[in-house]
Amino acid sequence: MGANHSHGHSGGSAVPSSRATVWATLAVIVPLALVTLTALVWMWPGPPASTAERPVNLQRVSGTITAVTLTRCPEEPLADGQPRGGPKADPATCGDARVMLTSGPDTGHVITGALPSGPGSQTFAAGDNVILIYMPDSGSGLDVPPYQISDHDRSSSLWLAGVAFVLAVIAFGRWRGVMALIGLVITFVLLLTFVIPAILAGQSPLLVAIVGAGAIMLMVLYLTHGVSIPTSMAVVGTLVSLSLTGLLSYAAIGIVQLNGITDESSFYLDTSYQINTQGLLLASIIIGSLGVLDDVTVTQSVTVTELAHANPGYTFAQLYRAAARVGRAHIASVINTIILAYAGASLPLLLLISVGEQPIGEVVTNPVIATEIVRSVMGTLGLIAAVPITTALAALASTRRAASGHDHVDHSPLPAARHRRRPDALPDPLMRSSS
Repeated sequence: MGANHSHGHSGGSAVPSSRATVWATLAVIVPLALVTLTALVWMWPGPPASTAERPVNLQRVSGTITAVTLTRCPEEPLADGQPRGGPKADPATCGDARVMLTSGPDTGHVITGALPSGPGSQTFAAGDNVILIYMPDSGSGLDVPPYQISDHDRSSSLWLAGVAFVLAVIAFGRWRGVMALIGLVITFVLLLTFVIPAILAGQSPLLVAIVGAGAIMLMVLYLTHGVSIPTSMAVVGTLVSLSLTGLLSYAAIGIVQLNGITDESSFYLDTSYQINTQGLLLASIIIGSLGVLDDVTVTQSVTVTELAHANPGYTFAQLYRAAARVGRAHIASVINTIILAYAGASLPLLLLISVGEQPIGEVVTNPVIATEIVRSVMGTLGLIAAVPITTALAALASTRRAASGHDHVDHSPLPAARHRRRPDALPDPLMRSSS
C-alpha cells in the first residue's frame, strides 16, 4: 500500500499543497469525521442483555491426554434386520482416554473419559492438549460422566501463529508495520464492541455497517498512511465508492429477492433474535467491500502523487490517463482475487452441488450461490468505480498543487538521471526547451 507522502521525497522537495486544496479537503473530511463520531456515540450499544439459554453448571476445562485405549466400535443399529447404512465410526475414535487436568476444580487429577465417536469426530493421541466439558450435578437424572472430551486445545498453536504474523509484519514494515497492526486492532475492536453488539441490540444492520465502516476507514487509513492530501483523497474516494456499492447492493438484493437466510446461523438469528437478515446481508457486503476498497483507493491516490512528483508538468488529463492504466491492471488482478476468495470459502458447497449433478441453472439460482454472486458482483462494481473516482480526485489535487507551487517546481532532471549523465554531455533537448 502507499506511504505517507506529506514529508517529501528523497532527491527533491515535494511541492506543497495549495491552500485551496487543503481547505477543500478539510471541508469534506472534518464534517465526515464529526458526523461519524456523533453517530458512533449515539448508536453505541449498552451492556448486552443475552436471552440465549445457557446450560447450568457447564465449564470448559483443559487437560493433556496421557494414554489412549482403543476398543472395538459398537455394531451399527439394525433397521428391519438390515444395517441402516449410515456412516461407520472411525476405529481410531472408539475407546477411552486418560487425561491429566490442567485447569478447573480438579487440576492435577487424572480422569478417564470416552473418546468422541460420532460422525466426523476428531482423533486423539497421547500428548494432545484437549478441551473437556465439565458438568457437575447436571440434575438430568442420566448417568452422564462429569468430564467429556470435546476438542483439541488450539490456544498455544494459535498464539504461535499470531506471534509469527506480528514479527513478520514488523520485520518487513518496521514502523509502518506497527501502525498497520494498530489499525488491525482498531478494526477488530470496532467490529466486536460496536458493529456486532449494535446489530444484536436491534439496530438497523445497514446503518450500523455504514457508521462502523466510516469509523474504521477514517481511523485506520490516517493511522496507517499518515495525515496527508493523498490519504484524504483515498478517504473521499473510498466513501463515494462505498456509498455506490451500498446503493447497488440494495437494488440487487431487491431485484434478486434475497432474504439473507442462507445457513443455520442466519436462520437462528432470524428466528431467535429477530435480526433483519436482509439488512445483515447488505451490511456484510459493505464491510467486506471496505477491506478491498481502501487498498485500491490508496494505491490510486499514491500513484497519482508519485506521477505528479516525477512529472511536475503533467496536466490533469495526463495524470489521469497514466494512473488509470495502473488502476486497470490492479482491478484486473483484484477481480480474480475476489472470485477465488468466494470460491474458496464456498468450496464444500460447490463440491456438494457437483456430487448432486444439478443443472447449472438450478445451481446458480440456489439462494446460497445467488447470494455469493450478488456479493461478488456488487463488490466488484464498487471497486471498478473506485479507480476513476479516486484517480480524478487525486489528479485534481495534484494539478492544483503544482499550479500553486509553480515557482517552486524543480524542472531539473530526476536525481538518478543527473547522476547518470556524463559531465561533458549536452543537456537533453526536452529539458533544455522546458528551461
